[in-house]
Amino acid sequence: MTFTKEELSAIAEAPMLVGLAVAMIDFGIVSSAIEAAAMSKEITSAAQKFPNNSIIQSVFSDEVIRSGVLKIEKPQVTPEEVKSGALIDKAIAQVNSAVDLLDGKASAEEIMEYKQMIYSAAEAVASAAGKGLFGSGEKVTVAEAAALEKLKAALELA
Repeated sequence: MTFTKEELSAIAEAPMLVGLAVAMIDFGIVSSAIEAAAMSKEITSAAQKFPNNSIIQSVFSDEVIRSGVLKIEKPQVTPEEVKSGALIDKAIAQVNSAVDLLDGKASAEEIMEYKQMIYSAAEAVASAAGKGLFGSGEKVTVAEAAALEKLKAALELA
């Protein structure tokens, strides 16, 4: 399976934007750092979790990450998107664009695993830190749970 650099970037940016969208729901300096670490761990372990998925191997394998070939752009996020909750919609639109790129290039099973990987990353971010002081307290807030449900529906996961 061959992807252009633009396609690889779009496929890689989708889970990153989803993780950022979930992290920004209940923003806190300490909790955001904890959530960023959880996101990083989830993304870097994706290739091991899905060893037979050519999409995930093409984008998230150790070789690809170490090579520096893939340039991931920092997502452009406005304060209004964060406050209004539109950031999760923007993330879902990015996921849909990435999935559209995969249509016809990857099997339905591989696309479903890619979607599961994205959802797992969002769950890891939501579960990483609570809303309280230094990330303590309830891990998945009501707002994060709502975003996860919206994402799950958009990804068509059971």
